[in-house]
Amino acid sequence: MSRVKWHAFLVTIYLLTKSEGWELTNTSTPIIEFKNVGLSYDDNEVLKNIDLSLEAGKFYTLLGPSGSGKTTILNLISGQLTATHGDILFEGNIINDVPVEKRNMNTVFQDYGLFPNMNVFDNVAFGPTIKRMSKTDINAKVTEMLDLVKLSDYADREINELSGGQRQRVAIARALANDPEVLLLDEPLSALDYKLRKDMQYELREIQQRLGITFVFVTHDQEEALAMSDWIFVMNDGVIQQNGSPEDIYDEPINHFVADFIGESNILDGIMKTDYLVHFTGKDFENVDAGMRPNERVEVVLRPEDLDLTTIENGKLVVTIDDQSFRGDYYEITALDDDGNEWQVQATNKAEIGERVGLTFDPEDIHIMRFNESEDDFDARLESYEDDADDAKE
Repeated sequence: MSRVKWHAFLVTIYLLTKSEGWELTNTSTPIIEFKNVGLSYDDNEVLKNIDLSLEAGKFYTLLGPSGSGKTTILNLISGQLTATHGDILFEGNIINDVPVEKRNMNTVFQDYGLFPNMNVFDNVAFGPTIKRMSKTDINAKVTEMLDLVKLSDYADREINELSGGQRQRVAIARALANDPEVLLLDEPLSALDYKLRKDMQYELREIQQRLGITFVFVTHDQEEALAMSDWIFVMNDGVIQQNGSPEDIYDEPINHFVADFIGESNILDGIMKTDYLVHFTGKDFENVDAGMRPNERVEVVLRPEDLDLTTIENGKLVVTIDDQSFRGDYYEITALDDDGNEWQVQATNKAEIGERVGLTFDPEDIHIMRFNESEDDFDARLESYEDDADDAKE
């Protein structure tokens, strides 16, 4: 698997800008921005100095376990909560004290929040009616929104006559009928069954791309986040652990939490002996990482899908098959090496319990992480590479 090594990439860009005199600027104003935003209840710090910037027209996901702070950020954006400190900006203007109804955004909740005494048409028409739009404009807007969510034939249906997926579509149509610049979605798919949830993932992404407005989506489902997002913020304990594209988050986790939370991972202790050479499980392995201190303790990540079972002679490690389960398109295999380390492997062929086999992988499949490195630590390390590059020139 080919991976972009962020530190190498950024250092290269930095050196090019220095040598060629290029200037990298972003003149667009973020649609939403958090500057050192925190929220506390008495002595309980729920959010810790959050900085984030969202561009207009993209699909963002706040991903994390329960209690990580992701829904808190959503409620701060919508105005349902007020920050203890820091500033929240909308299109460059501070909105800390702007009430919910004055913010040009709408929320789709987990329980949908539909009005059971109204039919589908009246639910979707609620916002335009409150805005005192003309009857002609209301009819046109509701027709447009129901067509968008593929419910054109359901305008006269009562809410209790709809399936869960249909209710979800009505909730989305009602939120979009107000023409928001930002749509906030608080785990809206969690109550749906697996197949319907997958279908709605594609439909939500299609709607966002068709309308071109900003979506901010909250979920604890890693697969959902990877499938739908332009950009992901991984959260834990009120802190953004890492943010990046789905590919970056999956292929280049910044610390143990992210590597363990996003997908399946084999994480082992190791020693980064020199650039491109790491020691773990008693052996040295070539890899594509650099920039660590010589003989620095690190964590080594290998994804199960990047591992292959082979003969003992061709293996880089020898493992014993301990367990396996059939997952439809692959076998999920648990194996133990001679040091007692447990390995998760995804294989297309069935293995035999108790069999000793070889385990192999490529250098680019090895990802190296510093112990407990935060995004701030990672950024500081990038700056140190830049300083070293400058010193080398002098």
